[in-house]
Amino acid sequence: MRRISTFFAALLLLAATVPGIAHAAALSTRTHLFYYPWYGNSGGAYRHWDQGGHTPPADIGANFYPSLGPYDSGDFSGAVEQHMRWIEQSGAGVIVYSWWGQGSYEDGLAAGVLEAAARHGIKVAWHLEPYSGRTASSTVADIGYLTSRYGASPAFYREGGRGAFYVFESLRITDWTALDQVRSSAIVLAQTTDTSKVAHFGGMYTYDAIAGATAPGWRDASAYCDANGLVWAPSVGPGYNDDRAVPGNTTPTLSRDNGATYDREWQNALSSNADWVSVTSFNEWHEGSIIEPARSSPPSSAYETFAGAYGTSGAASETAYLDRTRYWAAQLGGPPPAPVNLAFGKTVSASGSQGGFPPGNAVDGNAGSYWESTNNAFPQTLTVDLGAGATAGRLVLKLPPVWGRRTQTIAVNGGAPAGYVFDPATGNSVTLTIPAQRTLKLTFSGNTGWPAGQLSEVEAYAS
Repeated sequence: MRRISTFFAALLLLAATVPGIAHAAALSTRTHLFYYPWYGNSGGAYRHWDQGGHTPPADIGANFYPSLGPYDSGDFSGAVEQHMRWIEQSGAGVIVYSWWGQGSYEDGLAAGVLEAAARHGIKVAWHLEPYSGRTASSTVADIGYLTSRYGASPAFYREGGRGAFYVFESLRITDWTALDQVRSSAIVLAQTTDTSKVAHFGGMYTYDAIAGATAPGWRDASAYCDANGLVWAPSVGPGYNDDRAVPGNTTPTLSRDNGATYDREWQNALSSNADWVSVTSFNEWHEGSIIEPARSSPPSSAYETFAGAYGTSGAASETAYLDRTRYWAAQLGGPPPAPVNLAFGKTVSASGSQGGFPPGNAVDGNAGSYWESTNNAFPQTLTVDLGAGATAGRLVLKLPPVWGRRTQTIAVNGGAPAGYVFDPATGNSVTLTIPAQRTLKLTFSGNTGWPAGQLSEVEAYAS
């Protein structure tokens, strides 16, 4: 068993119940979105949108332009209400509220955001930011303040009766002994994968949307959390670009790659045996890491758009990352936890491919796209490398669900060829049990439906 005694209760994807409100679908309380309430737009005065020397409304300090325009984080019936509808659409059950100290601008808006979240069955955890003068002792006081002031809200997130508090840049402080005072009432997460820096904390997270692409230290951090009863909450993001908000900054950018980056980071998180997955971010517009909808027709060509994400274009692309978050939240949550597809996004090659149908289509998580080998040239091979430390004992092979029935003759890793029936009546899916393998080589020598090897997905599972 992992972690805290009540942890498996959190695997149930239950939306919060608010009298008089019916929620369309259950939300994943294991999926947490970093949420920023620091924007202002009142009487022609802008807050945060002008970062980097920009002049809103058409010119803002972000590389994408919000679908809502440069909104006000205190517009509870407008922008904030729309945020909660979008968060519901994403399937995430928790937002992690950026909080900058008692009496701060963000503190003043917290009650309104909690009320909006409660109407949608969304919970609120807390991102304790490095305000001037923050110490371990002041952090303990802040946890007490937040719990006392907002703890009665139905939106206040608790896991096993304890609130959740992420501490950004926790390494700025070396001695966190004071946290022992709140261990029974709060789960406090350090921002690091350095296991020597988490004494007195209740868990670890990473925040960095760039690091999520390679997941440095994630497996070791997860193993440490598992062995010590801590929560492991790695952070994933769709990309990163802060060029307009921080002119001249040398921080590298991370391309969204039409959604492939986000998928890769989610796969890294699930493969690391995450308890929670924290998403960087819902709306940190300055860093270009948002899943909040960005306008598909921004005010100028200076802005990027989400066009191309998961094959979408125009207005449909604006919500592409919300919809993909719902997909991954479903993979993370639910009783029992979904098995991890070890083949997703991994290195794949083929002996031949028909133009427009490359081997990468077989590991992209999209049942509608497919690989097709060179025609009239049997035998043909498709090979997937699951990566170091990964072995699969069960394969699921798929064709697009609307295709007609056919039998393909396939040999796995040099074994005897066999005929496998792909039938739309059973989802055009075939399951095979194989000896545990890291490399999967499928050799096609026949297909009654087309003179080539064809697969829309190769899914590989540990057992």
